[in-house]
Amino acid sequence: MSGKSKFLLFGFVWLALISGMHAYLNVNWASVLNDYRPAAKRKISVAYIPVTCQLTCPVTDYISKLSDSGEIFLPRMFQGFPEMKEALISKRMQAAFIVAPMAIALRAQGVPIKVVYLGHRYGSALVVKKNGPVKTFADLRGRTIAIPTRFSDERLLVFRAMKKWGIKPGEIRMVEMAPPDVAGALAAGAIDGFVMGEPFPSQAELGGYGRVLFQAREYWPDYMSCILVVQQDLIDRRPDIVQTLVDGIARSGLWLDQGLDKGKAHREDAADFVGRFYYNQKPAVLRFALTKPLDRVMYTPLAPRRADFDMVRDLMIETGVLDKKIDFDEYADTRFSDGARTQTSWIYEAGIAKAK
Repeated sequence: MSGKSKFLLFGFVWLALISGMHAYLNVNWASVLNDYRPAAKRKISVAYIPVTCQLTCPVTDYISKLSDSGEIFLPRMFQGFPEMKEALISKRMQAAFIVAPMAIALRAQGVPIKVVYLGHRYGSALVVKKNGPVKTFADLRGRTIAIPTRFSDERLLVFRAMKKWGIKPGEIRMVEMAPPDVAGALAAGAIDGFVMGEPFPSQAELGGYGRVLFQAREYWPDYMSCILVVQQDLIDRRPDIVQTLVDGIARSGLWLDQGLDKGKAHREDAADFVGRFYYNQKPAVLRFALTKPLDRVMYTPLAPRRADFDMVRDLMIETGVLDKKIDFDEYADTRFSDGARTQTSWIYEAGIAKAK
């Protein structure tokens, strides 16, 4: 074999090796192969962003893969809610964890989705610069804070606090920002504060530049933010798989809250595998958010309640992001949360290769 031929052969082998490694590392084969399965047996794609409000999504994916039933759905991570909204509208995602006001607004605009479950309770906080000029909420007059989207419970939370402090609309400037960007923006002085779900408040605290001004529950008892929505056509065609999805999320919520009065092992385990394999975040940050204190975020009870959503809807109308009343039954389907009431926690401990 000539030198030129050897060179070409080497180049071909090298190219094939690099291509193979790229395909192995970067191609989501579960998704690719899923497209070739019969429609009635395909896994559904579920969108999420890397916040603890949506932790039950990766926890369910991770643990279910170790169970006899196997992978329940295909999780897809997004960085912000606007992109998730577009994925729902275009039906690229069959289900998603989004903020409650966005779900109500989308349904009011005719997007055929239904709320089927909650993602969490509590878990959001308003953070300001540590040792900065903001000592009380009133000090935010004339300043800028970041929110995840104008269609968010975090924005409504700010309005609830403004009403209590007698601050008028417009006296605090709110800017939309992707959750992963807010801690860096605060550290750089680009904003005066942010109100977001964990672990970004914890990230700012651990980084030494942020201080929690207040937790969501101080102004909103039983606060909820992220909820699970599903496309109506999926509910109509495959209610069984929607129930399986909700059951899995319910079991993960129970697993995360199991034994909180006795310890925090499950939450620490979740921080480890979710941080490394899903969120691309330091497990220490997630661990802090999930355990300091243990009730900083709660994952039970997660059944949608009419009173909670009616309050969100009315606040949306009051603050100008919804122009009409829409009834709870128009955007929520509680059959699946009712069906999940008898579910029990996953049986899984870190280091064990099987889950039940």
